[in-house]
Amino acid sequence: MHTPSDTIEMYLRAKDLNRPHLIAQAFAGGALLQMEMRQGDGQAPACTLGREAIAETLVRNFGRAYENAYTFCLTEPPAPACADFHCLWLSAMTAKDNRAVCVAGGQYHWRFAPGNRLAQELRIVIDTMQTLPPVDILPVMAWAASLAGPWCPVERALATAPPIPAVWQVMQRLAPAHLAIA
Repeated sequence: MHTPSDTIEMYLRAKDLNRPHLIAQAFAGGALLQMEMRQGDGQAPACTLGREAIAETLVRNFGRAYENAYTFCLTEPPAPACADFHCLWLSAMTAKDNRAVCVAGGQYHWRFAPGNRLAQELRIVIDTMQTLPPVDILPVMAWAASLAGPWCPVERALATAPPIPAVWQVMQRLAPAHLAIA
């Protein structure tokens, strides 16, 4: 039986590995994608409707610009019967054109179809995005590769984050309460 966790994992595999054909295993045919950029200089359409348009936006366009992508949901997987799921996310990637490192984070807001558990709606909020110089590729990619994904407790991401100010700015936006305790 397909679960919300399967849907989210398939979306992340499609996006991070540049496999647009997998979007059909994550989104219902008439699915709605909404994107909100709160910080950063990336551009994406505010609203996208349908699987093919979602694949174009989240996979093909993303894949033209970025490589070495790692995305994590900073929580436990959703319950198999849930209709809605909200979580923080963290991504690290490199830009194809100039090898800059991008670390970003925000929120996912999912709504699943009752029968097949595919995504009917996904709202992606980009709360923060930092661009780092290519010299930071090795420590950031080593960190991202070491995180258990796609489900990663925020505490683990925090505890292992490299001591790079831009990475800590992202983490502070995602988990300010955790940083206040640390």
